[in-house]
Amino acid sequence: MTPTPRTRVKICGITRPEDGVTAAELGADAIGLVFHPPSPRYVSADAACRIITALPPFVTTVGLFRNDEPEAVRAILSQVPVQLLQFHGDEEAAYCAAFGLPYLKAVPMGANADVRDYEQRFADAAGLLLDSHGGDKMGGSGQGFDWAKIPAERRKPLILAGGLHPGNVAAAIRQVRPQAVDVSSGVEAAKGVKDAELMRAFFSRCERL
Repeated sequence: MTPTPRTRVKICGITRPEDGVTAAELGADAIGLVFHPPSPRYVSADAACRIITALPPFVTTVGLFRNDEPEAVRAILSQVPVQLLQFHGDEEAAYCAAFGLPYLKAVPMGANADVRDYEQRFADAAGLLLDSHGGDKMGGSGQGFDWAKIPAERRKPLILAGGLHPGNVAAAIRQVRPQAVDVSSGVEAAKGVKDAELMRAFFSRCERL
């Protein structure tokens, strides 16, 4: 019998080297660095480099952007060695693919969410990140969405985000069976400051499945 693949975990909105290190020690497959200045979890290029330098090997670093001019994205990439990009705005596929790195496209799971449309439009994406963001929001709000909106059959790897925390992540994994889960505010002591015990509880719930 083929074993069920382990659900990967990304801790997003890391702003401090010590939080990145703790996330990695607990088993994070990836951390997210937010380069959108209005976000309370925004990090500068210098701060992002300090976080990445502190990480152990084999933790994927993800850079988050939202509706930025291409020159602004390239300026960050020239300074920060991220390995994966994540786009949370109205970017089209050609824009997302123009930076020479694999990327995730965030899908706002509002009332009119159409995952199939995103699968077709972003066929070259490494995966789709399903989140409750929309309008001027970029995620990290702690708000969830109805997981029943997610199609059972997928053409792209799906990363589940939006309102996850230690109390609901196990149910989310059982129902959705995503390739990965992405958490930010659900493991925080304050915006941008991760709580080690909440992260430990989150990983514990994931590992029990």
